[in-house]
Amino acid sequence: MSTAFPASAPAADPVFYRTYSRKIEGKRESWQQVVLRNVAGLEKLGKLNSDEVDLITRCQLNQHSLPSGRWLWVGGTPWIERPSNFSGAYNCTSTNLVCWDSFALMMDLAMMGSGTGAIIEPHLIEKLPVVRNKLIPTIVRGIGEAKPGYRKEFTSYEVNNTSETSVRITVGDSRQGWVRAYGLMLELCSMEANSAEVAVEIDLGNVRPAGERLAGFGGTANPIRLPELFGRMAAILNPAQGRQLTSLECCLLIDEAASVVVAGNIRRSAGMRQFASADGEAANAKDNLWSQGEDGKWRIDPERDALRMANHTRVFHTRPDRATVLEAVTKQFYSGEGAIQFAPEAIARSNADLLDTDERRMMFINAYVYGGREEGGKILLGLDPSLSEKELEHRLGRYGLNPCGEILGADFHCNLAEVHLNRIDPADPKQQEEAFAAAALSVATLLHHCFGEERYRVSRELDPIVGVSFTGLFDFFVKAFGVDWLKWWEAGRPDTEEGRRFKEQEGERLAQWRVVVEGTVAEYCARHGLRMPNRCTTVQPAGTKSLLTGASSGWHPPKAQRFIRRITFGKGDPVAVACMDYGYNVIPSQSDKDENGVLLDDPFDPRCTEWLVEIPTAVDWADVPDADEVDLHNFSALAQFDFYMQVQKYYTAHNTSATIEYRIDEIEPLADRIYEAIETDEGYISAALLARFDDTETFPRLPFEPIDKATYERLQIEVLDRRAGLSMGLSFGELLAAADAAQEAQGEPDLTPVGPAGCDGSKCLLPELTPA
Repeated sequence: MSTAFPASAPAADPVFYRTYSRKIEGKRESWQQVVLRNVAGLEKLGKLNSDEVDLITRCQLNQHSLPSGRWLWVGGTPWIERPSNFSGAYNCTSTNLVCWDSFALMMDLAMMGSGTGAIIEPHLIEKLPVVRNKLIPTIVRGIGEAKPGYRKEFTSYEVNNTSETSVRITVGDSRQGWVRAYGLMLELCSMEANSAEVAVEIDLGNVRPAGERLAGFGGTANPIRLPELFGRMAAILNPAQGRQLTSLECCLLIDEAASVVVAGNIRRSAGMRQFASADGEAANAKDNLWSQGEDGKWRIDPERDALRMANHTRVFHTRPDRATVLEAVTKQFYSGEGAIQFAPEAIARSNADLLDTDERRMMFINAYVYGGREEGGKILLGLDPSLSEKELEHRLGRYGLNPCGEILGADFHCNLAEVHLNRIDPADPKQQEEAFAAAALSVATLLHHCFGEERYRVSRELDPIVGVSFTGLFDFFVKAFGVDWLKWWEAGRPDTEEGRRFKEQEGERLAQWRVVVEGTVAEYCARHGLRMPNRCTTVQPAGTKSLLTGASSGWHPPKAQRFIRRITFGKGDPVAVACMDYGYNVIPSQSDKDENGVLLDDPFDPRCTEWLVEIPTAVDWADVPDADEVDLHNFSALAQFDFYMQVQKYYTAHNTSATIEYRIDEIEPLADRIYEAIETDEGYISAALLARFDDTETFPRLPFEPIDKATYERLQIEVLDRRAGLSMGLSFGELLAAADAAQEAQGEPDLTPVGPAGCDGSKCLLPELTPA
């Protein structure tokens, strides 16, 4: 078995084989095979010419630019060529909650691996039906009781002939079957019935049991949470009898479905829920979600556990005052939640084809802020009187966010490619241009998809969007500008002569890359008769794919020059077993708790379902002379914000996904800076804020734990010692082949996962991973 990468980062092989390598006839794909497969899919879908195919292939093989994680997994497979599965190619989506179908669509998207965003503001959810009936669900046949040859693929339901108060739902053994059963529960709660109570019999006999392979998408079945779903839905819906759902109830319904999807590590979750700025119940929904007992153990509130499935954001349609911003920044410090989004800027960027000058953009934002949607609409109509009512409504609704907040739109799908700047020579402009051009072509090809669901098809017709991101920007600039740039960062990026020179050079590089992306997409769309997207560039958190090359995530500085990186696997996953044999330490994940919600300690505890593999890691410039003198952990919040706004100003047309880390004494200065950026229309939309503590283990088992050089070297020795005792000199690939063979010989279920999470970024998973 070949190594995944010629010059792999420490986590490259484990992450590649866990996340992107498919099994074909029992053998795992090599990196070269993954590239050839997904590029063939791009060529077929996008009608690429030979030069374009050659460019994309070279850039992928060299890891200069990669398509989305979703496309690395499904690209070039027969599964993704079926229209019903097109959504499985996209990192991220956003859906307006206006009907029961919206909920079912989001579950379907999650099951295909797409991150799900949802706007849950009053003007949308007030369109939902009133809950009329109390549902009383009962499981009448358990999972897997039907014989394999007699299983029904699709869900059906029967109403009792003598009474409309008894219904039997027979759940089909398919993605569509699960989704339909979920949707039926919602429909039943609002149907007109002869009684206010409806008995719902749930037949799960056709659902295949845990461990059986899933055809097409890959992975194994694990319906462990499915039987609980119907009761938990009833517990949310029944108290709403006689009225419409609240925003929090809507959120819980979405997240309960997401919990079923992610159970047993079948799929990681990424979600965004956008609430009205005045929605206090939603704003406080995650308060005290986690608590720590006297024994130091962490416990989560089981009734609200599902809320971990998504980020929560408050949408402001006017400029918040300083007190409101300060309150939000303070709340995020203590809870990790309460981010604000400035919607007028998002809508303005999403109408860049009409608001194509600073003057027009400012005119629109002011009209919208002071006059609302009606006055904002007048500005857009004034610039294009031919706009239909449908398109105008769509344009004014383009502030939906994907789970990590880097894509803007309404009822959208977006596919993100990514340039790995840490693998590119800062002195080679051609290499940079080719990488961004290849990334642009990789996402533009997916504009040929025509969705079956009307809302997504119409949105694509009115507002086609793509996203070209990058990762490793910080690494790139360290190599381009040297240690002096690091020291300027450490000083807070002050407005000195040297600082102004650095910022000018940063801006020039960022602007050049944006020009390449927009030019490449424009030329491709013109040649294929496609409507040109009005925004093409963004920066995603880039958690998983960054591990393939060891890049610092997105634009962010690394946590430290050296750190422990924790990566999630299913318990017993052969890749994790190979990691153990390779010398890495393994502990239970945050999802593994006892009956009291206390985290487990023993990875071999029968209750444990997920493992965290701990990998000592160093950035590739850690040993540059004098680099160790710079303490990355002390980079100020204002310095981070300044760099983030550089990216937002010069490169990003959508939004820049950002997680600003700050200490308690930085709350007021950061709040002032965010307030100023909104008040003066600098382009700020939304950023996540995360408390920074000098005690790096304040919360348990986070994805990153900074360590010093001495600790890193000690851990490296421990890894090598364990490897010497376990691996017998075998490579990671050989150890993995042995683990696969052992699993097959023992007749254990194949735990090969089903590709990356939606949005493909660990920062999107912070609400799930971090006590809040």
